[in-house]
Amino acid sequence: MRLGVLDVGSNTVHLLVVDAHPGGRPMPAYSHKAELRLAEVLDADGAIREDGVDRLVSTISTAMQVAEDKGVEDVLPFATSAVREAANGEQVLARIAAETGVTLTVLSGEDEARLTFLAARRWFGWSAGRLLLLDIGGGSLEVGYGMDEIPDTAVSLPLGAGRLTSTWLPGDPPAPEDVRALRKHVRAEIARTVAEVTRMGKPDHVVGTSKTFKQLARIAGAARSAEGAYVQRTLSRKSLEEWVPRLASMTGTARGALPGVSEGRARQLLAGALVAEGAMDLFRIAELEVCPWALREGVILRKLDVMSGERG
Repeated sequence: MRLGVLDVGSNTVHLLVVDAHPGGRPMPAYSHKAELRLAEVLDADGAIREDGVDRLVSTISTAMQVAEDKGVEDVLPFATSAVREAANGEQVLARIAAETGVTLTVLSGEDEARLTFLAARRWFGWSAGRLLLLDIGGGSLEVGYGMDEIPDTAVSLPLGAGRLTSTWLPGDPPAPEDVRALRKHVRAEIARTVAEVTRMGKPDHVVGTSKTFKQLARIAGAARSAEGAYVQRTLSRKSLEEWVPRLASMTGTARGALPGVSEGRARQLLAGALVAEGAMDLFRIAELEVCPWALREGVILRKLDVMSGERG
């Protein structure tokens, strides 16, 4: 069957269309996305501004039309931190439902961590052993750790690249004192979770998902996306430590000219790199592997699991 996942995230609204069936690997068929960067269109009270809500409603309407055009039988719509934490989140959800007919499921940060962990576990398999997952989104950082498909520890921190950029790094390039202040803030937030995450011992395999990790790995020398999902891509802490000061000295335009960095995400890359570097340092990770699957695939896999159980 053809399924669609509508992901209303902090950076983009992304419709992923896949051909899938219970017990089989979901095969991507089509991708449609629009960059809205909701984390950057908040007013002083933390509410999504009216113009941002207008664009969101319009974008969701377009995505649902695309899903119909592509023959999608069922769409799984969800929202993450930007809507979840907006002061007017309930009103935004009500307006979306009234004007588009779409009822968004709002995932908690822990749900995001669990579903992304599921996707990574299915991608790497049981041979990966104890798996430590890091996912840097636009609004939050998710961390998952465990032996099974459901992590023993699932943590969400307000350390998304978009959120931090708009709040902490107003300059282009940012002022050195702002970069130092953000670095301190990021590490203090992550440090609170270290004991909880690592209480089960050293992980056997460390995985990074999300656009941020993909872009950081690419500028550090990993293979291009055009070379396919099955090419191994890694990111070392040593490379990050070399790149962070370079990124801090660049304008957003200059970062956008780096290999694999999209123009829309270029300004956020420094904040994402500071989070990645802080997490790898505090969790004592020398190197991680980039996983092609993340939250959207986790949502699909959970849906297929439910369908399999219903048929059984």
